[in-house]
Amino acid sequence: MSIIDELTWRGLVANCTDTAELSKRLATPLTLYCGFDPTADSLHVGNLVPLLALRRFQLLGHHPIAVAGGATGSIGDPSGKTAERQLLTKEILDHNIASVKVQLAKLLDFETKQNPARLVDNASWTAGISFLDFLRDIGKHFSVNQMVAKESVRARMEDREVGISYTEFSYMLLQAFDFMVLCRDTNCELQIGGSDQWGNITAGIDLTRKKLGQHVFGLTLPLITNTDGSKFGKTAAGAIWLDPKRTSVYKFYQFWINTDDRDVIRYLKYFTFLAKEEIDQLEIRHAENPNARIPHKKLAREMTTSIHGEVEMLNAHAASNVLFGENIDLVNSKDNIFNCIIGEVPTKEIERAKLEGAGLPLVELLVLAGLCPSKGQARKDIEGGGVNINNVRETSAARAVTSADLLFGKHILLRKGKKNYVVVTAK
Repeated sequence: MSIIDELTWRGLVANCTDTAELSKRLATPLTLYCGFDPTADSLHVGNLVPLLALRRFQLLGHHPIAVAGGATGSIGDPSGKTAERQLLTKEILDHNIASVKVQLAKLLDFETKQNPARLVDNASWTAGISFLDFLRDIGKHFSVNQMVAKESVRARMEDREVGISYTEFSYMLLQAFDFMVLCRDTNCELQIGGSDQWGNITAGIDLTRKKLGQHVFGLTLPLITNTDGSKFGKTAAGAIWLDPKRTSVYKFYQFWINTDDRDVIRYLKYFTFLAKEEIDQLEIRHAENPNARIPHKKLAREMTTSIHGEVEMLNAHAASNVLFGENIDLVNSKDNIFNCIIGEVPTKEIERAKLEGAGLPLVELLVLAGLCPSKGQARKDIEGGGVNINNVRETSAARAVTSADLLFGKHILLRKGKKNYVVVTAK
């Protein structure tokens, strides 16, 4: 299967400047690039589709370049935005690029000798160019009439309240200049990006033809949206980041587990490197037993392993099982699993002295933890089989909790019902 056939089957081709000609050119290795503006010190899941597409090309022998927008990021891309971005300083942009490079190494292979990925900063070829030189050498090749016809510009111009600044209006010229420079200096022949980048990409193709007499290509990938109409990669808590300091590995794992049934097969195609045959089988098994959520679990495992590694994935998987009622032996488990739980559920501190000796009655601890409003209700919940200590059901209202119950010498996990958890930490 050719790379174009692969991307088409996965639903990853939105637009292509010349599919037949590009398919012929891809019979031998070429250099391609995808740009990203370092507006934060972490990528998020919305960045994954084009960057994973670079990896798909790399696996087939092509030469990928990731372009960090040290220059374009200081301007702000108006594409898909209803308001102008906040301008970032050079120091912030440099910090963001350095941080994101670590994440890119998980998506692209920078070490292979055959066709290593490259990370470049477009500030390196714009810094020495004066404004007048840029207008004379680059600006003269752009028709304002054509620029305002581009969707990314037209949409903002039609918004009379927000409009578009000259700064953002110039963004297209900078991105087009990137393509021309990369073609000139690295023989780059293909730019890929989200479908909102189509106007910027075709502007770069035109500029490269006019300045260099070179025929280059553009290919866009669809912007991902959920079937229910919500924005992909957004939750009530905000964006899903690749940096575990911003989004915990457990929450990252849960994001994929909670994929809508209507989206899960589509996301397996978009985000994983699983073969067609395996995804087809997962689709069949899902149709036969949707409650088992087999493709959801596969998607979560694949994505978490890809970004955070297998060990972290296994910890998040085990923590997920703990918090969703599986009979996991917490007493003999690893503290890494429990560390995934802390921070994901409410916590309550207690003096260690209260657990020494005879300990604290469970009914009092349930009230102290906020799981029960009164001791009387706590007794009813315990005797009704609705209370668990460290994932073990407790039915004796006379039970006392002691320091012997502390997991790893620190914590007790209390659960009432199926989903009401509190971690009690001894201090």
